[in-house]
Amino acid sequence: MGTDTVRTQPADEAGERRREQHGWYFYDWACSVYSTSVLTVFLGPYLTSVAESAADADEFVHPLGVPVRAGSFFAYSVSLSVVLAVVVMPLVGSAADRTGRKKPLLGAAAYVGAAATTGMFFLDGDRYLLGGVLLVVANAAQSVAMMLYNSYLPQIAPPAERDAVSSRGWAFGYAAGSLVLIANLVLYSAHDTFGLSETAAVRVCLASAGLWWGAFTLVPLRRLRDRRTKTARQATAPGLRQLAATVRDMRRHPLTLAFLLAYLVYNDGIQTVISQASVYGSEELGLGQSTLITAVLLVQMLAVAGAVAMGRLARTYGAKRTILGSLVAWTVTLGAGYFLPAGAPVWFFVLAAGIGLVLGGSQALSRSLFSHLVPPGKEAEYFSAYEMSDRGMSWLGPLLFGVTYQLTGSYRSAIISLVAFFVIGFTLLARVPVRRAIGEAGNPVPEKI
Repeated sequence: MGTDTVRTQPADEAGERRREQHGWYFYDWACSVYSTSVLTVFLGPYLTSVAESAADADEFVHPLGVPVRAGSFFAYSVSLSVVLAVVVMPLVGSAADRTGRKKPLLGAAAYVGAAATTGMFFLDGDRYLLGGVLLVVANAAQSVAMMLYNSYLPQIAPPAERDAVSSRGWAFGYAAGSLVLIANLVLYSAHDTFGLSETAAVRVCLASAGLWWGAFTLVPLRRLRDRRTKTARQATAPGLRQLAATVRDMRRHPLTLAFLLAYLVYNDGIQTVISQASVYGSEELGLGQSTLITAVLLVQMLAVAGAVAMGRLARTYGAKRTILGSLVAWTVTLGAGYFLPAGAPVWFFVLAAGIGLVLGGSQALSRSLFSHLVPPGKEAEYFSAYEMSDRGMSWLGPLLFGVTYQLTGSYRSAIISLVAFFVIGFTLLARVPVRRAIGEAGNPVPEKI
């Protein structure tokens, strides 16, 4: 009987780990619809049109008395949401590690974001301020939830599995985004058949993303487990003091910080392209909403294959080299975007295909690579810093995009300004000795990294 117990325990542990991994994938399935349908496709052009309807004769709106060009309002709102996330994420991350109760915090953040997204159904007329507030709340909540979600990765996957598990999570998210975008495209294109106006169809698509987010969040909340680590039991400082301690601790791992700096820069460019591409397509290239939806759907479908393919490349060439290759592809693709002719959807689709092939893999491999650089027992705290780099510090790109447009009146100038993020990020990442960084963090070094 004792022998049977010894033999079955590893199998039971492996089965439990796979069950948690499958539940973990489903949070990407739940929340990625917000990133795709709301942030990437519908909200940018729609909120811009709402702001334009409320603008004065000089095309400015005046939130809290501040003059803002209507075309820049969406970008500025994204930046404000990120600033809010920067304040909240480290406090939530330190609380998660201190108490060992990530799951309730994940659920709270997810449902705040889902509720704000569902509330976008009421965004119509000239209610641009309502749209801005809901965007700030939803985007900040999404950042907090993703920080907690990402911090599970080192706990549910051993080092040899992390590239594959992280890539599958992204693939799940892009698959969900594709599925919902198909439904959105049908509803938007045939809105008259459903008895809806064009704006009502957009509002339904926005709200449905919130409902989807809330419904499928139930799966990870049932399958993921909280863990009381030694670090969690010993940490008793309040949030702000714990945050200061986290910052001091991270200074003891300068190579981890060096990776975060590189990631901050190049991912800022990625996130800005994601959030502003539909505005560029509609306002500068004169493309219709159906064309934009189709392009983003193409990105989602190719991103599934791209994430899996880059995960396999990482097994051969290592995650760092694969990420560096993706940054070269980002630079070339974005530079080509500057020269796209207006009113030519075919070339926009070619650009979307290029983005899709590198989007999922560059993000998935960055997440798994960072998981090797986190000291054991401090996952949520360190992933709060990572999420600041992922979303929390991504206010620079939208701010640069918005300011460039405000100064030049040209979305082409705004989009080409983002190339700098990929060039600088490549340079910084190439200088990070990741094998030494993993060892100094106290983790085993994989054969390929």
